[in-house]
Amino acid sequence: MVLAIVAAVGGAVLGFIFAGSPDRIAAGVSIDGVNVGGLTAGEARAKLERRANALAEVPVTFTAGGHEWQLKPVSLGVEADWGAAAKLALDQGDGVGPIRGFRRIGVRVFGADVSPPTRVLERALVFEVGRMAKAVSRPHRDAAIVLHGLQPVVLAARTGVSLDREAAGNTIVHSLASFQRGHAVALPARVDAPKVRATDLTPVAAQVRTALARPVRMQLGAASWWLPARQLAAILQLPRGGTKTLAVGGPGAKRYFARLGRGIDKPARDATFSVLSSGRVVVVPARPGRVVAAGPTGRHILAAALAPQARTARVIVTYAQPHRSTAQAKAMGITTRVGRYETIYGGDPNRIHNVQLVAHLVDGKLIAPGATFSFNQATGERGADKGFLEAPVIINGELTTGLGGGVCQVSTTVFNAAYEAGLKITERTNHALYISHYPQGRDATVNYPDVDLKFVNDTAHWLLLRTYVGSYSLDVELYGSPLNRRVESETQPLVTTGPAPLEKVSDPALFVGQTSVEESGTAPQSTSVERKVYNAGGALLYDNTWYSSYRGEPRIVHVGTKPRPEQPPKKKGPSGPSGPTGPAGVSSPQR
Repeated sequence: MVLAIVAAVGGAVLGFIFAGSPDRIAAGVSIDGVNVGGLTAGEARAKLERRANALAEVPVTFTAGGHEWQLKPVSLGVEADWGAAAKLALDQGDGVGPIRGFRRIGVRVFGADVSPPTRVLERALVFEVGRMAKAVSRPHRDAAIVLHGLQPVVLAARTGVSLDREAAGNTIVHSLASFQRGHAVALPARVDAPKVRATDLTPVAAQVRTALARPVRMQLGAASWWLPARQLAAILQLPRGGTKTLAVGGPGAKRYFARLGRGIDKPARDATFSVLSSGRVVVVPARPGRVVAAGPTGRHILAAALAPQARTARVIVTYAQPHRSTAQAKAMGITTRVGRYETIYGGDPNRIHNVQLVAHLVDGKLIAPGATFSFNQATGERGADKGFLEAPVIINGELTTGLGGGVCQVSTTVFNAAYEAGLKITERTNHALYISHYPQGRDATVNYPDVDLKFVNDTAHWLLLRTYVGSYSLDVELYGSPLNRRVESETQPLVTTGPAPLEKVSDPALFVGQTSVEESGTAPQSTSVERKVYNAGGALLYDNTWYSSYRGEPRIVHVGTKPRPEQPPKKKGPSGPSGPTGPAGVSSPQR
C-alpha cells in the first residue's frame, strides 16, 4: 500500500511537471509538417499563414500518363483554415491538471501532425480534373477480326489507362494546401484491361476462313440460288468491340435481307368489299402475308457456311394473318345498298380539290352495329398539312375565303344519304346562309372540332360508307343488310323572317345626301323538314323535324360624306319704273 501511495503521488507530481500552460500547444505537435509546439494558437496561426502566403504563387507540379501540369493554389481557390488547424493542434495536449501532463508526455514521445481543413472551388477543380483525365485516358482496345480481301486478320488487343478522378481531386487539393513544393506529385491512374485478347479469337478466325472458302446455296421451296463468298463476307458480323462470336448481322445483312424480301415478301391483305353496278356487294377474299424471317434465315446461312460438306441454307418465311379474314367480312352482313345521295359541285378549283380530298378521307369507313359515325372523327382536323387549300367558305355568317372551303359539300351529301336510308341522325347543323343548290332544309355544315355531323348505325349489321367523286358530282352511298325502311319527308316553304340587315358605308366620293346601293342583300329565312321512318312492318321508327334558320345577307348602302359646293348669289337688274328683268335676271331691252 505504501508503494502504491508513493507511485500515485510521484505520478501526480510528474503530471504537474509536464502539464505546462493550457494556452500553449504541446511539444511534439506539428501542422502539415511545421512544428508549432510551445506556441499559442494565435502564434501558430500567424506562423502558418506567413508560410502559406509565401507559397501562394509557387506552383505544384502534377504528373500522370506521361503528361505534366502545374497549378497554383489561387488557381483553384485552395485555402487552408489555419486558425481551425491551430485549435486542433491545441486539443492534442488538452486536459485537466496531471491528465494534461500525461497526454503531453505521449505527444512529446510519439508526436502528432494535424492536417488543416481546406476549402476549394469545386467547379474549378472538376474542370481541371476533367482536362487532365481527357489527356491521360486511353480506352482499351479489344482484339478484333478484320478482313483483308477474304482472309481474316486478328488485330491485337491494347491495354488502356484512365485517371481516377475522385482520388486525383483529393490529391490535388491536399498538395496545393501543403507546404511541400520540392517534387512532382503523381496522380493516381487505373489500368483499363481489354476483355478480349488475340488468343480468344484464334478459333473464330478459323471459322471465318471456313465460311468464306466456298459459296452457300440458298433454298426456298423448289427455288435455289448461290450466295457467293464475297456477298457472304458482306453479311458476316465479325468479332469486335468485346464480342467473341461470329454471326450474320450488321448493316450489310440488313441490306441483303431487304433485297431478298423485295422478291419474296407479300403483305397480308384484309378481306374487302367490292360494289357491283347493281348495288350488290361481294366480299374480296383476304390473303395471308409472307415475310422473310431475317433472324432464323441468318442462322441457317451461318450454319451452312460453317458446315464441312452440305452448304445449303433454307430461307425461313413467316406468314402474317390479315386483320380481317374472309369469314369475318362475310359475317359483317354488308350485302346491298341501303341509301345514297348525289350533289352537284363546281366553281373554284381549290374548292373542287377540297371536295375530292375530304371525300377520299371518309370513303371506305366501316360503322359497327350500334356505333356512331362522326364526320369530324372520320376526317380528323382539316388543315394545310393534309393538303387542304383556301377556297370560298361561310365564316360567321359571311361568305369569305378560308382553309378547307368545300368540305360542307361532302358533309351535306353524307347527311342526305343517311337521311334517305332512314338511319338515326343525332347531330346536324344548318349553314348560316341559305345555299340554293342544296336540298331545302337538308344542308349540313361542319367545323372541326365543335360543329359535327353524326348518325347511328341502328341496324344489326355493319354499314359501309363509300364516296364516288365525278368531274361535277359527288355520290355518297351506304351499304349494309337490307333495311326495307320507308322514308316520308315533308318540307315547309322557305319563309322570310325579317328585312335584310342594313349596312351603311361612308363614301367620300358622294355628296352629302346622296346614296348608292352596292349590294341589295337578302332577307333572313327559315324552313323545316319533317322525316318519318317506318320499318318493313309499317311501324313508325322515327319522327324527326329539322329546323333551319338562315341569316340575311346585308344590304350595303354607300352614304355620301363629301360637302356640297356653295351656290353663287343671284344678280339683281337696274331699278326704275321702266326696268323689268328677264327670266334669267338679265335686264330686257326697253321698247
